[in-house]
Amino acid sequence: MTATALAKAAEKTRRNRNRPSWEEPPTPAGQAGKGAVLVFICLVVLIPIYMVVLTSLSTQGSINLAGGMVLVPHGITIEAYRQIFTNNLVISSLIASLGITAVGTFISVVVTVLCAYGLSRYRSWGHRPLLMLLVVTMFFNGGLIPTFMVVAGLGGYDNFWALILPSAVSVFNILVMRGFFANTSRDLIDAAYVDGAGEWRILTRIVLPTSRAVVAVIGLFYAVGYWNTFFNALLYLPDNQKWPLQLVIYTYTLQGNPMPGMGVTQTGTYLGAQQIAPLSIQMAVVTLTLIPILIIYPFVQRHFAKGMLLGAVKG
Repeated sequence: MTATALAKAAEKTRRNRNRPSWEEPPTPAGQAGKGAVLVFICLVVLIPIYMVVLTSLSTQGSINLAGGMVLVPHGITIEAYRQIFTNNLVISSLIASLGITAVGTFISVVVTVLCAYGLSRYRSWGHRPLLMLLVVTMFFNGGLIPTFMVVAGLGGYDNFWALILPSAVSVFNILVMRGFFANTSRDLIDAAYVDGAGEWRILTRIVLPTSRAVVAVIGLFYAVGYWNTFFNALLYLPDNQKWPLQLVIYTYTLQGNPMPGMGVTQTGTYLGAQQIAPLSIQMAVVTLTLIPILIIYPFVQRHFAKGMLLGAVKG
């Protein structure tokens, strides 16, 4: 037997050793099919994003030639981005969205961590009734109109906190984090008790450092939720200068209303030798909403499998 054949046999043995006994080796056709499916899914996700970005960089002529969303570029311009970054409504909505996301995520993560830690201590007083009460709220709520009346009665109408506090806590996220905290090494906690550590020190010095994965994932969930919020803003913020970016997109992109201060008609406007299309400006605003999530996600993505599976399965 040649050295090449020995190497192939050793590689096959190594692969089979890592494979469960009940699982058959993959066939070339199966591997090719899996690859084709993955490529197809990637294209389904990436092509719409590509078209949105390309349309935001296209002139009115390119959009007319494409009949709408642009797939093949026929002229690139950044005038749409210059227009939105000189528009007070877009700038104020961007600042509002960033502020709501930052403050809301901080409050939600803090409340979720404290609640999950308290519920994960099985000897804590009343943790079972409180847990059952939280679970009930996952299936029953007061409804839209009573919630609006409560928020408005507490002075939340036309205030930013109406977008944060009513949705500050997710029971699902609390249960996931509780399951993760409950599996923290009991030996570490008992050793900390022996050394005289209190609950706050155990939480901040032992539980949280060993639970970075689940905290990062839950924090991302909250951040994406706050960043994408528009319905609560539609209910509680009548002043468009306080609107978050998503509500600006809903009003001036999905509904097709002209954006104040743009000076763009339905047929576009000329800037020098180029014509800026309303669709380009709309897609530029949409692209603007994608950037923060695309920046944050790579730093949190490595925690997803560990944070969600350990918190859900072992809990």
